[in-house]
Amino acid sequence: MASEHEVKELTEDRRQTASFGYRQVSAAAKGKLVHQHFDTVARKYDLMNTLLSFGLHHLWKRAAVRMMELKPGDRVLDVCGGTADLALRAARAIGDTGRVIVYDINWAMMAAGWPKVAGSTLAPRIGYIQGDAERLSCPDASFDAAMVGFGIRNLTRPEVGFKELFRVLKSGGTIMCLEFSKPKTAWFRRLYDFYSFYVMPGVGKIMVGSRDAYAYLPESIRMFSQPEELSAVLTGIGFTRVRYRRLTDGIAVIYLGVKP
Repeated sequence: MASEHEVKELTEDRRQTASFGYRQVSAAAKGKLVHQHFDTVARKYDLMNTLLSFGLHHLWKRAAVRMMELKPGDRVLDVCGGTADLALRAARAIGDTGRVIVYDINWAMMAAGWPKVAGSTLAPRIGYIQGDAERLSCPDASFDAAMVGFGIRNLTRPEVGFKELFRVLKSGGTIMCLEFSKPKTAWFRRLYDFYSFYVMPGVGKIMVGSRDAYAYLPESIRMFSQPEELSAVLTGIGFTRVRYRRLTDGIAVIYLGVKP
């Protein structure tokens, strides 16, 4: 039987709405739709990232992890960690005494990355937890760094996810968020829009068998906060030294902050 607190949360979720691409759906429905989306794309997720970004996502992730300035022995939480791309990069920096936890709600995404991790000498440094990023099953102040790559916009309540990251970080710990955004230059933005709304869904249909899965991606990017807005959210939660760096004219953005 559900507790009074759980019943209250369920009732509030039904009342709340969230964006799934350009559609407004109930909070509960968004969770299910996002889960179905990643079930659909998991098997070819890494391949599609490389194809659709022309390989640039590797450079973005490398820059993002480098900017965290991880140290040997650090404990790192990789929320929405999926196929463990960021986790593997972080694992190189933390040495044999460090630990990276890939935390993701979608089993199919984590499973898609296991062969990549298992085949690496870094595998002993990486662990897994399946769970909800808005309710992290981790103690307070238990990580030196936390990161989320291209996943925060898929949460029903991104701000709640950021608050959870703040909670589990130690004082002085670093948060890094790598997320898509809109290009700054007008002509490039028009080109990017054409590519996003027409080319990407077509490639998704051919490669994954789902046009809708890759129509959701550009829609979710357009609906998400811009760098100034997201920086203000992080500052409001309590992070200090909040800053961001645009990559490839703003297609992707690295956000950094520190828990006081």
